[in-house]
Amino acid sequence: MRTLTIMILLTNAIMLSGCWGEKENSEAQKEGSMVSPDKEGHYVFPLTGEKTKVEPNQRATAVVINNHPKARPHTGLVQADLVYEVMVEGNMTRFLAIYQSKQPEKVGPVRSARDYFIDLANGYDSLFIAHGYSPDAKEMLQSGAIDQINGIQYDGTIFQRDPSRVAPHNSYMMFDEMTETAKDKGYDLQTAPDSLNFMKRAEVKELAGPKAENVQIRYSNQAAFQVEYKYDPKQQSYERWTGGEKELDRESQEPVLADNIFIIEAGHRVVDSEGRLDIDLSSGGSAYLIQHGIVQQVDWSNVNGRIIPFKKGAMVDFIPGNTWIQVIPASKGLNQIVEFAK
Repeated sequence: MRTLTIMILLTNAIMLSGCWGEKENSEAQKEGSMVSPDKEGHYVFPLTGEKTKVEPNQRATAVVINNHPKARPHTGLVQADLVYEVMVEGNMTRFLAIYQSKQPEKVGPVRSARDYFIDLANGYDSLFIAHGYSPDAKEMLQSGAIDQINGIQYDGTIFQRDPSRVAPHNSYMMFDEMTETAKDKGYDLQTAPDSLNFMKRAEVKELAGPKAENVQIRYSNQAAFQVEYKYDPKQQSYERWTGGEKELDRESQEPVLADNIFIIEAGHRVVDSEGRLDIDLSSGGSAYLIQHGIVQQVDWSNVNGRIIPFKKGAMVDFIPGNTWIQVIPASKGLNQIVEFAK
């Protein structure tokens, strides 16, 4: 296991690590499940921890979203409950956006699948959406590894091309059309994923630790893939910036926000002449969890396909809201990759 080294300006954090077993992880995950309303008749969305009067029984949908500069600004990222940002070939990143509490009219631009996106989507029992696939991902999809709909088969129907952009940066998935096709294919759309663990609002106010008001992540020497999160104390969320520009939804112009930022290290290995990657999302490692303007040094573990924070062997709760999980190469886990500044 390599150590993710992160420079924190004005303060240093102490490395903490822990051990845990499969039984403890499984039991901890079950504790987060929300299946009954509270005394006031509220349910809880399983992937955001936010209250709702309607039983949140819809299935999660995981969509691979293009992050090439020609694919920006994006559509629908603001409605995602959870987003993974993961490297692909060419020193670029791509998103896996998971929707459960909200379903935008359309999402995109949608891009091709990789095997590790399928594994991550399976962790939430998601319906998997992509447009295209790598050879390994194609084999997984054709073997029935996950319920899925792909733009290769539905280009021009569920997936609409935007004429103002060039392929492959112009494919948008229409949620209503996708849902109808999923029903026709006999997919279950009414089973919600198990809940993540969330703090109570009072616990959020008690968070303490080193300040993290500005988070900078350098995925690449290319400025276009340098990510920054800026904490807004009024909104009590982080605004996301990429390549020096504030990220806004293409349709609504709403800012892309994050309530939980979870930065993890993972082994990356090039596996073919195209530069495609094998990413170790099973072995665990060091990580940082940033919430409410505070950073904690934690570990991560793969719990039934989900990337979950732990500290001293105990699961760490998320705060209610959405979550961005940033997967960084362990070999580049130096202070040149991630920096916290006041």
